[in-house]
Amino acid sequence: MSHLDLEINDQLDRVRRSTSDEINAEIDRKTERNIAQYSALGEEAIKNRVQALDAEWDIERVLEVNASTLALTGVALGALVNKKWLWLSAGVLGFLLQHGIQGWCPPLPVLRRMGIRTRGEIDREKYALLDQLS
Repeated sequence: MSHLDLEINDQLDRVRRSTSDEINAEIDRKTERNIAQYSALGEEAIKNRVQALDAEWDIERVLEVNASTLALTGVALGALVNKKWLWLSAGVLGFLLQHGIQGWCPPLPVLRRMGIRTRGEIDREKYALLDQLS
């Protein structure tokens, strides 16, 4: 993918736009290394990697599952232990709303530093590898 394609992708992708250039660059370098590595290993390795990429959780799924888990935990603890636990649910849902509106929330930088990718980043690797099979 050309530098121009990455710039256009960044403009359209709220998560990449909300992530530091340094972290985006590291994720892009890792993706490029993966493409080179699996391309060199041959067709079977590429097919296995594409299957793994299909199963990889993107940043949206990770945020949704984590937020749901924490919100439900807050509701359960609020009902069973102390109503103050409902603040956990309120805070988490506020972060999720913020992410939905702005494409950013407090957990995002941490998850991005951990290398959690967007669906577009995962697909970029996937389709580059599939092109090798053609």
